[in-house]
Amino acid sequence: MTAHFLIQVDVPRALVRITMSGFFDAAAIARFLAARDAAHALLTCGANAHVTLVDIREMDIQAQGSVAEFRAVLADPRHASRRLAFVVARSLARSQIRRAAAERAACYFETVEQAEVWLLGAESAAA
Repeated sequence: MTAHFLIQVDVPRALVRITMSGFFDAAAIARFLAARDAAHALLTCGANAHVTLVDIREMDIQAQGSVAEFRAVLADPRHASRRLAFVVARSLARSQIRRAAAERAACYFETVEQAEVWLLGAESAAA
């Protein structure tokens, strides 16, 4: 399955929503990173003050090279979010994202709603 992704930015809540599906080769990862960088440029919060929700329930099992590339992406402090939530299916892809995000304090959820509650929970409690 070809790689697909959608990146949406909720500027007032400093929330970046990413949906990814399919198989990501090096070219697809490069396209994703360009789109991610453009989305981050829309944020008005301080550097690394945003939260990110990544829905990968429809993502295929990735080649080890792609997992390594995503590990490097996630380890890059220039684009790190304050909080990072992954919505994952119960599959090998779940263990792949855990390996790729090993350097990050990420949480894993089965629904978008659960992930969003956790991501925005601190703001809700402060209000």
